[in-house]
Amino acid sequence: MKNIIEVKNVEMHFNMSKEKIDNLKEYFIKLFKRQLMYEDFVALDKVSVNVKKGEVFGIVGRNGSGKSTLLKAISGILKPSAGIIKVNGSIAPLIELGAGFDLDLTARENIFLNGSVLGFSNNLISEKFDEIVEFSELRNFLDVPMKNYSSGMVARIGFAVATMVKPDILIVDEILSVGDFLFQQKCERRINDLMQGGTTVLIVSHMLEQIRRLCSRVMWLDKGKTKMIGETKSVCDAYESCV
Repeated sequence: MKNIIEVKNVEMHFNMSKEKIDNLKEYFIKLFKRQLMYEDFVALDKVSVNVKKGEVFGIVGRNGSGKSTLLKAISGILKPSAGIIKVNGSIAPLIELGAGFDLDLTARENIFLNGSVLGFSNNLISEKFDEIVEFSELRNFLDVPMKNYSSGMVARIGFAVATMVKPDILIVDEILSVGDFLFQQKCERRINDLMQGGTTVLIVSHMLEQIRRLCSRVMWLDKGKTKMIGETKSVCDAYESCV
């Protein structure tokens, strides 16, 4: 089966300040005198992986292992410092709660805003509006500013908008870990429906049981390096024994 995502020898480097600077004035003085000291932080170190069309592919690893950075690189949010990423299809990224939302606006307004950020026309969003609201189960809160929403409520709206049309690739970063258990199950059913329709799904989650249920293959990242890629059970068992 054809690869829909190809990641080859990808590196991601960040300049991290080596010293504590207490205020903006001190920062600019040091910047002017070229006294700022940085160290190279390697978030991804020659990571390579291929994902096939229609796969549900999981990524596991401790905090700071590079999982979210890899998803952002695949989504095009971050540009790799080195290496090649090829994506053959449209992406609906659910990477950061609140990304693509203006939390001062109501949920009704944000459905249209977030939909446009994902590339959907206003006509399409209007056509799918009731379906989005029904899935989110938040009809009674549509005209409430989203700054008053819980993280689980924000996740409901974000997931409903991103999956209103079947994307080629759905990227989910920990978003299924928020909210109540029944809604998590509902999201999993939607992911299974998308998978049946040929959508490729990339999932990052600390919930290993969720990874075991949903994924056909899994990648284990450790300190920015690929530790293991393979069948779900073997990778999850190996990772679990080291956590």
